Amino acid sequence: MLDWQWKERVTPYWKAAARFCRSNGVRTAIEMHPNFVVYNPETMARLRAIAPGVIGCNFDPSHMFWQGVDPVVAIRSLGDAIYHFHAKDCRLEPALIAANGVLDAKSYTREVERAWLFRTVGYGHDASVWKAMVSTLRMVGYDHVLSIEHEDSLMSSAEGLAKAVTFLKHVVITEPPGEAYWA
Repeated sequence: MLDWQWKERVTPYWKAAARFCRSNGVRTAIEMHPNFVVYNPETMARLRAIAPGVIGCNFDPSHMFWQGVDPVVAIRSLGDAIYHFHAKDCRLEPALIAANGVLDAKSYTREVERAWLFRTVGYGHDASVWKAMVSTLRMVGYDHVLSIEHEDSLMSSAEGLAKAVTFLKHVVITEPPGEAYWA
């Protein structure tokens, strides 16, 4: 079924879309998402081979955490294929994953029963994980926005945004380090 999907649907669609994008000077960022055709670095590379120079990714680390993919390794793998970045976290519940797997699709309102939850940055993984991601983004040449995406069902949008901004201020160095930084 997957071979048919790629051959009969994905490839023809994206070859035509790539021609249109190229002729109009457009690049397209696809968000890798579980249960979609493109869900990890390997499937992103496969799609990019169909539409070189046009397709890249909107990297959302929460989707990588959710699948058990190390976002730092994925960022290194994707390199300049990263066109945009979502700052969103994911909390995994190992006991529930052991029972129901990572593809647990219960309603977002059943937080206590879900194997994973989208969370505001810092509420799934600590600053050291986020610092490693930001550093790796810089190493691969990404120098663009960290777009805060809020899908945390445990806090309001305003609260999630405020907490994400506060957290990310401690993760991202916005100015070159001076003498005081190293002291």
